Amino acid sequence: MATFSFPSFSSTVFPLVLWFLALSAKPISAFSFQDFQKTSVDSEIALYGDARISNDGSSVTLTPPLASSFGLLAYNRGFRLLEATSFSTDFSFSISPDNGDGLALVVLPNDFASKLDSSVFGLSRKIRFLGVEFDTSMDENVGDPNGNHVGIDVGSLISASVRNLSSANLLLNSGVKLRSWIDYNANSKRLKVWLGKLGSSRPNDPILSYPIDLSKMWKGEEVFVGISASSGNSSQTSSVYSWSFRLRSVPNWLHSQPVDPRRERGEPLRMQKSSVCPLTVLAGVIFSTGCLALMAFVLLFVWAIFVARHTTVAAAATEEEYPKFPVDFRYQKIDVVDTKDVK
Repeated sequence: MATFSFPSFSSTVFPLVLWFLALSAKPISAFSFQDFQKTSVDSEIALYGDARISNDGSSVTLTPPLASSFGLLAYNRGFRLLEATSFSTDFSFSISPDNGDGLALVVLPNDFASKLDSSVFGLSRKIRFLGVEFDTSMDENVGDPNGNHVGIDVGSLISASVRNLSSANLLLNSGVKLRSWIDYNANSKRLKVWLGKLGSSRPNDPILSYPIDLSKMWKGEEVFVGISASSGNSSQTSSVYSWSFRLRSVPNWLHSQPVDPRRERGEPLRMQKSSVCPLTVLAGVIFSTGCLALMAFVLLFVWAIFVARHTTVAAAATEEEYPKFPVDFRYQKIDVVDTKDVK
């Protein structure tokens, strides 16, 4: 009887599973800084302006307590935002109680270093950038709602989308450590921002959600990511305590469907009449058949293991009852007397 070999099964199937996962979501680039020890991050990050590693590497001070200060913490390695490229990042920070400009997560072109200046976040009009600003000043010239808001800037300090944080019971320049999560989904073409106090989990609902196609904005150019701050006319201090970033390329079929824009805007959804699509029915039949085939394969796999084990036990019992080697027999001589010959 043929035996089932689990090692041979593993060596065949497991590489296929790993290959499938590798195709489904390819991590292109990732980093995580829980501290900023100079010896470990010197080759990975670059500091511009007044940014300095401080407190024995536990933080990066972007702006010291000086007026007109500017600092940028940037990752040294560039990447490309292609059609199927998404990214996720989170960082913890604090801003002192002054009316400076605050800080911003920025995505910059590869020639940004030569164009930085002492303007807001160091971003001159010559730089094409994407920014998520945590702004602590109110500038009517760029349409700021107040001195405590989050905005998404697309090539301009006039925010394309903005949220007043007073309604969220969050104060940016309180000196308290905060944490932000920022995700860009290449399939839904949407940028989302969450904000909370350090130590808390990510809130369910984002502070901002904005539709944008970054692949068209950069058109395959190499870009860099960084965290920038400026103090304006105040002595505001901004610091970063941790920062992680993950860039990934995910096939479109693996993404969920784009979020309904009406739900994003808070509009009520209306019921729509459903219609039966032949392709949908066919897809359902194919999916059901695949599930049944998978279940059958699992059952066959379990049955093969059980039968193989049962056969092994039965063979061992047979060997004990009927030994393979012959048993020795003793022979004795027997005398037979024929009574007929006795007179």
